[in-house]
Amino acid sequence: MRRTRRAARLVPAVLALCLTAARAEEGLVPYTIVGDAIPEPLAGTPGDPARGRAIVADRSRGLCLLCHAAPLPEERFQGNLAPDLAGIGARRSPAQLRLRLVDGRALNPDTIMPSYYSLSGLVRVGRAWQGRPILSAPEIEDVVAFLATLREPERTP
Repeated sequence: MRRTRRAARLVPAVLALCLTAARAEEGLVPYTIVGDAIPEPLAGTPGDPARGRAIVADRSRGLCLLCHAAPLPEERFQGNLAPDLAGIGARRSPAQLRLRLVDGRALNPDTIMPSYYSLSGLVRVGRAWQGRPILSAPEIEDVVAFLATLREPERTP
């Protein structure tokens, strides 16, 4: 029994080291998953919420509005397949948002959300994204910075 508990405590640490090494091998900034989050920013500088907003709104880069609605009133035809992003900054920490963007499969292996900063285990990758992440480390931090500003739930008229 004692050995089982000790092994259970070691598994997350071993997995974190393996994930960190795998990311470095792929040419991506290494990161460590702790629980349901990536606590440390991927980029050396804080993200810019204005640039993050532009990525979220851009239907050819982030593609966020394909599935999510967001408090971007100027953007028409927003998705409803995934949670509304209004108030997401109050519901999730920046570290939790970061993991969901980097590779949501760590939380839900069956998610349809793209892994924006992962190259491993992907299938049916579009030619334009083969061998590179959808977003760079600074872009991930920009999106995290923007989403963290979304503190108020959307108000219905």
